[in-house]
Amino acid sequence: MQSLLTIGFYIAMAGIVIVLGFGIANLARRDDKAASRSNQLMRLRVILQAAAIGLLVLLGIVAGAIKLGG
Repeated sequence: MQSLLTIGFYIAMAGIVIVLGFGIANLARRDDKAASRSNQLMRLRVILQAAAIGLLVLLGIVAGAIKLGG
């Protein structure tokens, strides 16, 4: 279980880096849809960051670094 969560965390981190790269590349574009695309990429990045944090917390619980309930 711990290795599966670790793999999921690294996949989420890679997704964040990819979406961030697309967002930076989108800043150089000067078309009519650039602002809308930038907003969508930001939303996707925030969702991926939330998923990565959730996986990291689950990984901490499974590994025993985070104790629940005393």
